[in-house]
Amino acid sequence: MTSTDWMFSLDAALASLPDDEGARLTYPIRHGSMRIGVYAPRDIDDQAPHEQDELYIVAAGTGYFVKNGDRRAFKAGDAIFVEAHAHHHFEDFSGDFATWVIFWGPKGGE
Repeated sequence: MTSTDWMFSLDAALASLPDDEGARLTYPIRHGSMRIGVYAPRDIDDQAPHEQDELYIVAAGTGYFVKNGDRRAFKAGDAIFVEAHAHHHFEDFSGDFATWVIFWGPKGGE
């Protein structure tokens, strides 16, 4: 399904997140192979590797990001690239943590 809107605010995306302890992920904008969403896990991030390349743009909070065993600190404003099939997750993140997430391209990455 393709979104009919081409602009979406962070506040609107956060307000549309499920209020449960699950994935807390929404994709307000989609076009072709591209999806733009907001991800705001609570307490634990248990995601698995993805089929597409991915870009995170941290909107709020701090913590650590682990990709293929390499652990680095992040803060609001940072951009994080994750190639398709890479093992990755957020750790020790603050309660206000939220990030834009962008997927694009073919399965297996570019």
